Amino acid sequence: MMPSLLAAMAAMAALGGQAAGGTTTTTTTPCAVSASGAVQGFCTSAKSLHIPIPYRYVAPELILIVGALVILSISALLPKRSRQGLWMLLTVVVGLISFAWSAWIWHQADSGKAALIVGNALVFDGFAVFFAILVSTAIVLSALVSDSYLRREGLDGPEFYVLALLSGSGAMIMAAANDLIVIFLGLEILSLALYVLTAYHRRRAESGEASMKYFILGAFSSAIFLYGVALCYGATGTTRLSEISVFLAQNHVPRSILLAGIVLVVVGLGFKVAAVPFHTWTPDVYQGAPTPATGFMAAVAKAAGFAALLRVLIGAFSTMSVDWRPIIWVLAALTLLVGSMLAIVQTDIKRMLAYSSISHAGYVLVGLQAASSMGTAGALFYLFSYVFLVIGSFAIVAVVSGTGEARNDLGGFRGLAQRRPGLALAFTVLLLAQAGVPFTAGFFAKFYVVLAAVNQGQYVLGVLAMLAAAVATFFYLRVAIFMYTPAPDPATSSSSSHAPAAASGTAADPTPAAGAGGLAVLGGLALAAPPETGRVTIPAGTMIALTICLAFTIVFGVYPTPLIHFAQHAKLFFS
Repeated sequence: MMPSLLAAMAAMAALGGQAAGGTTTTTTTPCAVSASGAVQGFCTSAKSLHIPIPYRYVAPELILIVGALVILSISALLPKRSRQGLWMLLTVVVGLISFAWSAWIWHQADSGKAALIVGNALVFDGFAVFFAILVSTAIVLSALVSDSYLRREGLDGPEFYVLALLSGSGAMIMAAANDLIVIFLGLEILSLALYVLTAYHRRRAESGEASMKYFILGAFSSAIFLYGVALCYGATGTTRLSEISVFLAQNHVPRSILLAGIVLVVVGLGFKVAAVPFHTWTPDVYQGAPTPATGFMAAVAKAAGFAALLRVLIGAFSTMSVDWRPIIWVLAALTLLVGSMLAIVQTDIKRMLAYSSISHAGYVLVGLQAASSMGTAGALFYLFSYVFLVIGSFAIVAVVSGTGEARNDLGGFRGLAQRRPGLALAFTVLLLAQAGVPFTAGFFAKFYVVLAAVNQGQYVLGVLAMLAAAVATFFYLRVAIFMYTPAPDPATSSSSSHAPAAASGTAADPTPAAGAGGLAVLGGLALAAPPETGRVTIPAGTMIALTICLAFTIVFGVYPTPLIHFAQHAKLFFS
């Protein structure tokens, strides 16, 4: 039955090709399907059933998928006993292989060999390879951070790493997609793994609750995205991004239908990047998910979402930039202001970093809104820098929070400089980099996107971005002050428990003061977690990841030229 069906489909494809283009001549053996179902001849025509695949160009995605399957197979074949560090080591090896292969093919993409591949469903260009390198880096860093956390929480096993690898493959597919349907497939591969990673800490009720919220809202956003794809297809007759770009340049289409489709696509992807007003899931999910999963999610999901937005808006709908740029302007302004303002009132460090992540999305939207080569390069520079800043920050949170993440409150960081001065200094550097302090990679990331906006005449948006950075500096410095404030003496804490808590601090005073029971009040916010007086142990994997993140932040903060050139050469194939 199946061979007959394939033969019939081959015959219809041949007839369709003759009807569309008349008689054609070819020097290769015609494509045919034998009775056994085997494909015979060279099927290279546009309507052939067989699609040639240049495996060297899709190897980064395949390496992650095959690596995940290999890890699962090894775990199934080996005897059931604890193997400390094995799954982390295998994941790091897979990530490094993907990184090395991506770096190798980068030179081919940069030398003008960019092309449409796999039946024009994917694109091999500098943009796709850029994100392959970014995702591979995030996987390696997240694996190093996750090992000690999972063993501490009694969750050690291959499943976490397998899900991270599969999620990363989905992010790479989104970045390399030349079809709206392929973007959706990559989005679902990415998202389904992240839903499970969010609920991975099965002994924390917050983890399961966060996963359920993420899943339900994610399902709605996926449906909205698909509805937008349907409208775009109805207006242009194709879902291929390269064909949409050519069609819009040569034809006039009903702008109302197409614009509605673009808006719905932006809404669906805006959920993934946590742009306001599609951000409401972010604080709860970041707080409830296991901390290493939160860092991975913040880096990879945001990068994948923006990769798709840049591919769709800058690549396919560049001719309609006059219509979609005002929409992105509003999203960028709201995201910058809401993220920065709401982070001020947070007492949980993960919720604070969640709103900080929302604010960072606003800066990338500023680069996207510029709709220029500088804006695109600025957005890519920002996303690559953000990977190191956010994973490094959550690595420190994972170490300080303790078993069961009992000390995620800002009060748990009080006096950290006394116990671990190096860790406190590292966290301070990463927080200041996120604030955009000079001589850090974060400064040039913010400067690049703001400069791109100003060059396009978007002065108001540039001013809003700088104001948001000033507001963000306050809550970043507040954490730094807390870390360098000595923990209260037990005797002093006991005597101060009889004093009114309200007298211990005011909203205008950012200096921590002792409140009832030795708890701290900072900026008028009562912090519930008592300071930890024991020594904080930094695992070897976390130390390696932190060293890499700090080195990147400082080196490219002093000498950003190589990273700037890297972002500038990550060009879209058909932009």
